[in-house]
Amino acid sequence: MSQVKIVRGRWLIADAEQCLEDAALAIEGGRIAALGPWQEIKARYPGASVFGSERYAVMPGLINAHHHANAVTQILQGVADDVLEPWILANAATRHQPPRLRAMVSAGQLLRSGVTTVLDVANGGGTAESMNRRLRERLDGYAASGMRVVLAPGITFESFLISGKGEDAAFLASLPEDLRRRTEAMRSTAAEMTPEDYLAVLDGLIADYRDHPRLSIWYGPPGPQWITDDLMVRIAEGAERHDVGLQTHVLESYYEKLIGPRFYGKPMVRHLKDLGVLSPRFSMAHGVWLSEEDIEIVAETGASVSHNPSSNLRLRAGVAPLNALLKAGVTIGLGMDGTAINDDEDMFAEMRLALRLNRPPRLGDPAPSVADVFSLATAGGAKLLLQEASLGRLAEGYKADVVLVDLERVCWPWVAPEARPLDLVLQRARAGDVATVMVDGEVVVQDGRPVSFDYFAAGAALAEALEASPSTEAERALTAELIPHLTAWYQAWEAPEDRPYHSFNSRV
Repeated sequence: MSQVKIVRGRWLIADAEQCLEDAALAIEGGRIAALGPWQEIKARYPGASVFGSERYAVMPGLINAHHHANAVTQILQGVADDVLEPWILANAATRHQPPRLRAMVSAGQLLRSGVTTVLDVANGGGTAESMNRRLRERLDGYAASGMRVVLAPGITFESFLISGKGEDAAFLASLPEDLRRRTEAMRSTAAEMTPEDYLAVLDGLIADYRDHPRLSIWYGPPGPQWITDDLMVRIAEGAERHDVGLQTHVLESYYEKLIGPRFYGKPMVRHLKDLGVLSPRFSMAHGVWLSEEDIEIVAETGASVSHNPSSNLRLRAGVAPLNALLKAGVTIGLGMDGTAINDDEDMFAEMRLALRLNRPPRLGDPAPSVADVFSLATAGGAKLLLQEASLGRLAEGYKADVVLVDLERVCWPWVAPEARPLDLVLQRARAGDVATVMVDGEVVVQDGRPVSFDYFAAGAALAEALEASPSTEAERALTAELIPHLTAWYQAWEAPEDRPYHSFNSRV
């Protein structure tokens, strides 16, 4: 019995539909062995160590279904929010963050927000050897944090500057001679490996981490337009062969909506279906510009979508059709994308934004419920990650990924007895209210601080490394000079009839 842990709370929020009052769960061997009334669980497991009290709400660990582990964010690096395409270019001037420290600090931020599982999309480059080394260092950092991670590495092989076949060459030819020469020099360092090299790196990583209890590897192609169709097919085949998934950015921006008809002669989702790559293993990040036909295809093929409302607003992508996706029964997770609305990696704020951003003004129109949004951040994310049988809820046999939320501030100064616990936690809790976090029943956050590493020392070391890193002044100057040309190039794609929808997607 000494190996058993009990987690007790005023409320035990097992999932979006079930909440027990004055309840507890028992953890044995890293999994949930039982849950029920506090007194019954206490009597059943005498001598077990007890975490929590009537001061806390107990809930499943949150799942961040799409992320880029920024640690030191773009805002902190001097890159302002913008429309996606110029923003991506401006990121070329950010300073390099040591992979291990980057992962540790990012994991600490997420764990302190109650996130126990993250799908981290890592964009690579350089040689195969250097990419492999950096990814393993990143995984070492995650291992030190104790959180559960799906790392999805990808690399750009096409269209380094402008989305679409042949656009880079045409864009470069349009630039003034000196600017073209300097841009080509920057572009030439983007990738020093072949698609075969990339696939070999992924083969090795997947094999080496297959049996790791908390780390696993997916494919993370940055987007269909950034790689060849042949490579996308080979990635999908690799995912099937290795029994893993893949996540890629699809229809994030207005200009990405135009890529399908412009370069493939059909909408992007239809193109992906015709390639034969859509399946429950295929996860789309964003999907802001999904049409009704696209949503039907996603639902039909079992592909999933990560909804990232903060990022979509900050990068002026629009508002994704969440209500239509819910109605169609699409698998949906919730992601912060490394660009949370307050630049603070607070998953509770992300849930509230998803809830309130998708509530149309007319009576009778569909709108997500609190339960719907909580499901996105728990069971929906688990299903997207192909782990719905073990993550995303508190139930017997499930992995013991558990969060204790301190209710003192949430319920202050008074709360009505009829108030629904899930409503209170989702709509009032903050990252700062997270007291204890467990992964596989192991305490990884206690009193709001990671326990397996010194989070603040890691942050200080990361700051020191960035302070000592080479200046990016030349890169900043070059991207600032390029952005007006890039903006004009994309503006030439615009469809006049779509002009009213550039900043807000209200079509679905």
